[in-house]
Formats: sequence, structure tokens, C-alpha cells
Amino acid sequence: MVNISYVRPVVDSLLGARGGSFEHEATRRMRNEFMAAWDGLRSKENQKILILGATNRPFDLDDAVIRRLPRRIYVDLPDAANRLKILKIILARENLESEFPYENLANATDGYSGSDLKNLCIAAAYRPVQEILEEEKEPESLGSRKDGIPVLRPLTVDDFIQSKAKRGGAISCI
Repeated sequence: MVNISYVRPVVDSLLGARGGSFEHEATRRMRNEFMAAWDGLRSKENQKILILGATNRPFDLDDAVIRRLPRRIYVDLPDAANRLKILKIILARENLESEFPYENLANATDGYSGSDLKNLCIAAAYRPVQEILEEEKEPESLGSRKDGIPVLRPLTVDDFIQSKAKRGGAISCI
């Protein structure tokens, strides 16, 4: 039997490098208490303890934390084929233009993580909403309404291009 503890919030917020002018005394105490408890972890013969932590900033971790993590697995950014799969999952329930060019969008987002792709899709999905809000400011342009109710247009690849111009990926590719 393996007990699995997932500690991502702890890794990102609590186990960063010590020192610096922005470190609060309470944070330092919590970090020290956590590491002392970590050192005291013991398992019974028929049980194993697995501590799994994830971070996007491994180089910001405290050296004492890194020593306690005997294995590190680097997960690279998704390639174009995997970005395509991620985009299809994220956009599965969205109203997209017919023949939406998923492949073009996947190729145009090199250097994007799955989280970056999600944020890009959210930003693109807001564009038709923003257009309706702009139309409401100008009463003479309320033509895209059905029975007085605004109608959202399908997302186009241009929505993604415009959103991409405003937000880049987590890693800038050179």
C-alpha cells in the first residue's frame, strides 16, 4: 500500500529559498516545521510513503528541500502533437468556426505549457463577449441580437491570434 501526498501548493508557496527581504517570519517558521516533520516521516514495513511535489520553478526551491527530494523528473513543454491534443480537450465544448484550424493553432503556440494554452483559450473566448459589451455602449449597433438577447459569435482563429499577441507562453523560445 502506498500513501500518496500531493504537495504542490506547499512546494510553490512554502518551500522556496530562504532569506531575502520579503520573507516573513511566519513563513520561515512554517518551512522549518514542515522540514522537521518531513525528516521524521517513517513508514511501517508493509507501507511506503510517497511524497510528490510539483513546481514550475524548481530553481527557486530551498537547497534543504532539494536534498530531501531524491528523484526529480523534468517534464518538458508539450510538442505540437500534444498541444493539438490539449487544445482539442480545452475547446471541446466551445462554439468554434467551422473547420477550425487546430493544427495551425498548435503549431503557432510553440513554447506554451498546458496552462498557457488554457489561459490563451480563456482570453480568446472573452473576445466575442467583449464585442457584445462594446455594442451595448453603442445602441445603434445592436444588430447581432435575437429578440433583444445578445448572440455570441463562434470563436475564430483570429481571436486566438489577437489573444496570443497580448499573452505569450511561459517559456520564450529563442
